[in-house]
Amino acid sequence: MTGQHDTAPTARTVLVTGAAGGLGTAVTAHLAATGWTVVGADAQPVPYRAHLAATAQGDLCDPAAVRAAFDTALERTPPDGLLDVVHLAAIPAPGIVDEYETLRINTMSAYTVFQEAGRRTTHRIVGASSAAAIGLAWADRDQAPRYLPIDENHPDLTVDSYGLSKQLSEQAAAFTTRRWGTTTVMLRFPFIGEGPRLEARLAEVADDPAANRRELWAWLHTKDAAEAVRAALTAPLTGHHVVNAAAPDTSAQLPTGDLLLAHYPETAILAGIGRHGSLFDSTRAQRLLDFTPSHGWRTPEPSGPGAPSAPGRRRP
Repeated sequence: MTGQHDTAPTARTVLVTGAAGGLGTAVTAHLAATGWTVVGADAQPVPYRAHLAATAQGDLCDPAAVRAAFDTALERTPPDGLLDVVHLAAIPAPGIVDEYETLRINTMSAYTVFQEAGRRTTHRIVGASSAAAIGLAWADRDQAPRYLPIDENHPDLTVDSYGLSKQLSEQAAAFTTRRWGTTTVMLRFPFIGEGPRLEARLAEVADDPAANRRELWAWLHTKDAAEAVRAALTAPLTGHHVVNAAAPDTSAQLPTGDLLLAHYPETAILAGIGRHGSLFDSTRAQRLLDFTPSHGWRTPEPSGPGAPSAPGRRRP
């Protein structure tokens, strides 16, 4: 967790899109508990929650609906207060709607929300991007990363509309910063879960690690994802930033070195990877946001002399 920016400033309001979803529920509750006045917006009705100051419903690709959501949020923002935006609304995976709708909804909702935020001189925008923005997770073919662990500068390999929608959403955020001067942070999340959802994913990966190879066995606890959003809102930043936010380990029981030898034997390794170390580099999150995940799923392994270590791998 972060240690330097633990609460919101006085009179700070946040508009959270996608508030009816699982991550939206966790984020709105966490932000309310740490000092924000929270307004939830979604295309679906937002269930009543005591921590929400107000809600708005409408198509977030529709400028009129987005303007109405901002009006609702600004009504709850004092004249000397700040308004932030957290954009979580999206089609969360391929196959829910056709690929054209996936691209349209994800890209246009991000663009529409971000531009209205810029026009309203919003203090900061935090958006949910995806580890799939690299292009591996939902590709119709096996591809090897250019190097591991993957950082935010890894080349774009996207050949699927979902990955493309996240790349374009990141570009929309960068455009918003250039156009309006608004600080934007796009968080590249992997699979997010807790409770039964996380338990089901861990069981799937344990049963068939190969099936999760394109996601690189990455994961993040829901509570850590909510904390990453809060950290992105409060970190002392300006400009536009894309930031990986993944757990420091994998969702696999097998050591990471074994996974690499089985599935990515030719990929260059640029930095040391621990026995169960993540294949996503989240050091930018630590450096810029002062964010480190604090929720895990493993039984701690022994440390000190004789403790197991990751197999050695070659460097480029």
